[in-house]
Amino acid sequence: MGGKLRCSFISTLRTSLLSSLSLRSISTSTTHISTSHQASITPTPSSQTPQNLNPNPRTKTPLEKQFETWIQNLKPGFNPSDVDKALRAQSDPDLALDIFRWTAQQRNYKHDHVTYLTMIQIAISGKRYRVAETLVEEVLAGACPASLSLYNSMIKFCCGRKFLFNRAFDVYKKMLKSDAKPSLETYTLLLSSLLRKFNKLNVSYVYLHGVKSLNKQMKALGIIPDTFALNMIIKAYSTCLEVDEAIRVFREMGLYGCEPNAYTYSYITKGLCEKGRVNQGLGLYKEMREKGLVPKWNTYMILICSLAMERRFDDAVDVVFDVLGNSMTPDLLTYRTLLEGFCRDGRGNDAFEVLEELRRRDCMMNEKTYKTLLDGLHFLNRE
Repeated sequence: MGGKLRCSFISTLRTSLLSSLSLRSISTSTTHISTSHQASITPTPSSQTPQNLNPNPRTKTPLEKQFETWIQNLKPGFNPSDVDKALRAQSDPDLALDIFRWTAQQRNYKHDHVTYLTMIQIAISGKRYRVAETLVEEVLAGACPASLSLYNSMIKFCCGRKFLFNRAFDVYKKMLKSDAKPSLETYTLLLSSLLRKFNKLNVSYVYLHGVKSLNKQMKALGIIPDTFALNMIIKAYSTCLEVDEAIRVFREMGLYGCEPNAYTYSYITKGLCEKGRVNQGLGLYKEMREKGLVPKWNTYMILICSLAMERRFDDAVDVVFDVLGNSMTPDLLTYRTLLEGFCRDGRGNDAFEVLEELRRRDCMMNEKTYKTLLDGLHFLNRE
């Protein structure tokens, strides 16, 4: 009986202890959940700082650090002059572009022609040609009032890129409608770009129309050309064998206070010979030599061959000796045209004498060239 009462007492005590432990566990757990929930909805000062949310923040690149430094240096209310100074201070074109784009997005600020010009120049010097092209398009779309220097800079850039050739003339057309009228530099850039297209005769005729148009517009605006610009116009006419127009421009040079130079005479002399007006070409050549001007090598060669084909061999020989006296040397084709012309005209002996004289004067004539010419003369004299 006593044993049963003892066992019952122990069982009741165990049940009481387990209940007590269970209640304590639930209470502790509830307290923990409550505390955790409160912590999650009540931000602490450390949780408000973004850096503390990421225990391993990314290190900024030097470019980002420089960008932030320059942005901080731009005081509130900065103007285009301040931005221009910031852009010019950059050695990295990409950093300059970042600053340029960031400032454009700020309230009460707008880029002007100075900042656009600076950014375009930085992009070009840094070989960021796509960026420069985009900036040009922005200006054409009206991003800022353009100035003469900005227009000329854009035209120069477009003229220097083959696929932007037509765009250069789009800039020019917009320029004509603006307050910034073209200058001599504008026409020089456009004429140079056109002349680079004069590589084939049939193509040259197409672009000659553009040269004529630019010349008329330059006169209409009262722009006084210089020798360089007039030479390009003369070259265009001469290349297309419109030598009378070339001579007309040549005669007008004095009206602009310009003096013809060796290029001027060379272009017209070459055009006259190619046109078949060899006597006029020779006269112009003599005029330039009297002034102490020396023709270009290709002008010499065309003049010599043209004279030889006109059977004016003595004049041709004199020009050859003039070439050699100016430290230049004719090519093999020019020599053959002259010497074989003597033979076909029945003056074989004169041809041999001239060849020996040329061998003596031309220090650049090697044995191979001499033998080729000599064999050619022997072959023709046997016929």
